[in-house]
Amino acid sequence: MDTIHDTTGTLDEALQRLHTTGPEFDGWLSNHGPMAVESLVRGGQAPRVHRWLDQYSERLDAMPAPGDPIRADDWQGALGDPKRLADWIVFFERAVTERPWRDVLAEWWPRLLPGIAAGATHPVIRVGHAVRTLLAEPAGTNAPRLAELAHGLGYWAARHQPLPPLTSLPSVPDAAGALDSVPRIDDQSGGIRARFTRLTAFPAWAEAGPVDPDAARERLGELVGAAVRMYGTHALGSPVMLVHAATAPNAVLRTLPALPRELWAGSLEAAWAASAAVTSVYAPSTPAPAPVPSGAEPEEVFARAAAHGNDHAIKFADTALEVGGDAALGAAVLALDLIEPA
Repeated sequence: MDTIHDTTGTLDEALQRLHTTGPEFDGWLSNHGPMAVESLVRGGQAPRVHRWLDQYSERLDAMPAPGDPIRADDWQGALGDPKRLADWIVFFERAVTERPWRDVLAEWWPRLLPGIAAGATHPVIRVGHAVRTLLAEPAGTNAPRLAELAHGLGYWAARHQPLPPLTSLPSVPDAAGALDSVPRIDDQSGGIRARFTRLTAFPAWAEAGPVDPDAARERLGELVGAAVRMYGTHALGSPVMLVHAATAPNAVLRTLPALPRELWAGSLEAAWAASAAVTSVYAPSTPAPAPVPSGAEPEEVFARAAAHGNDHAIKFADTALEVGGDAALGAAVLALDLIEPA
């Protein structure tokens, strides 16, 4: 599915509407609106966007008021403090208007990447969608899209959450085998933050040692594909949450072209940690049979996802279509069957 230029301005209008709302609602549930509308527009479903958003926005909370400004020379104490959510967003809104957005991203990406598990991986996913919109913009200075990047980065900084120290298990050479080898936590109950505290060990993926940037990008694509296909055999464990085992590393993959190449290898490591963590805390140990290919064309599958309306189903279909192939399309169709429609 090729990138579709939004000649109608629908995406920018939708983002402006969403920027009056906070990144979270009902406690700490993530606002998926910006990610879903970007996927809809990119997938050729722009006419659905505002109608979809009218319904979705009814559940959202207003953007909280900022309080104490974040300072560029004294930000560490505010990292991971959800009470500073609005302060972080204001900080990044100012940053992306004063400096090129790629420079801001390159500075903050390695600072935020250790906390990739933040907000159940939604902040990094939101950043990945924002970067994709900016890369599609010739000048890269579109105000709503710059603001969306600021909201994503601010959300990530406020919810920054490193994973616990983990023991490294023997290496597995391929992504699919590595995901299969991830030990499942004994107690798969409670919210994702509580589950993450029970993580103890991951297998290494491939041989240890330096990874050149091009190899890192290739392996990251392999991971996304493996996670999408794993959904087809493990989704019954948690149809909504297992979506993130694929969409989180795909967000990192989408961001690579905007980053300095020296950051690509570290990005691969963090993406693997995020995908493995979600797999460990939500995937069942025993796979189900893979779904039978539906024979549907990619555009048909995404149109079905758009009509289905669930934000996770839309985002997963977007990622599955980027992976391509019968198994990936089958996983996207399975998500439409398992996830409750909007």
